[in-house]
Amino acid sequence: MPEMIDEAGQIESTTVNIYRTAATVKGGRRFSFGALVVVGDRQGKVGYGYAKSNEVPQAIEKAQRKARRNMVTVKRLGTTVPHEVETRFSASKIRLIPATPGTGIVAGATVRAVLEMAGYSDCITKSLGSGNKLNVVKATIDGLAKMRLLEEVAERRGVELEASVIEQRIERAKALTGAGIGASTEPAAAGDEGDADPATDN
Repeated sequence: MPEMIDEAGQIESTTVNIYRTAATVKGGRRFSFGALVVVGDRQGKVGYGYAKSNEVPQAIEKAQRKARRNMVTVKRLGTTVPHEVETRFSASKIRLIPATPGTGIVAGATVRAVLEMAGYSDCITKSLGSGNKLNVVKATIDGLAKMRLLEEVAERRGVELEASVIEQRIERAKALTGAGIGASTEPAAAGDEGDADPATDN
C-alpha cells in the first residue's frame, strides 16, 4: 500500500518486493533483506530503488532514498501514455499501449506500481520474457522515459503533424462525457408502459 514519504513534494512510495537471503556462517545462518520500492508524485515523476540491510525497515528506508535520487520525469497524454512503446531490460520485455479514459491500468502488480506512481490511470500493458521484478521495473521506467509528445516530435522534425489516433480517441471520449451520453435520464415512453406487465392487458 502506498505511503507518503514527503509531504512537501507529495512523493509517495510503494514496496514492490522484499527479498530474503541467507549466508551460512560458523554459528549458523545469517539473514539479510533486500527491498525494491517505487516512488513518485503521481504527476509525471517516478523512480525506483533497491537496497539491502539486516532489517526490513532499514532496507526499505535505504531503497526509498535511492529511489528519490533516481527519479525521472516522464511524458503523459492526459491519463495515458502518448504512444505505444516496447522496451527490454535483460530478459524482461515490456510493452506499453495507450488506452482511452476509463479503461484503467491493465497490468500486473509490478508494472501497475510504476504506472500509478508516475500518474497514469489508463494503460494497457504486456509483459514478456522474464518476470524478475527488478528487471520489469527497470524496463517499465526505461519505456516511460522514452515517451515523446506529438508537439516535441513535430518541433524536432520541423513539420506539422496531425493528431494521433489516441489523441482523437481521448478527445472523442471527452466530448461524449461532456454531452452526458451513456447516462440517459429520460422517462420511459408512454407506449412502453403497456409492455411492462403483460398480465394487465386482459
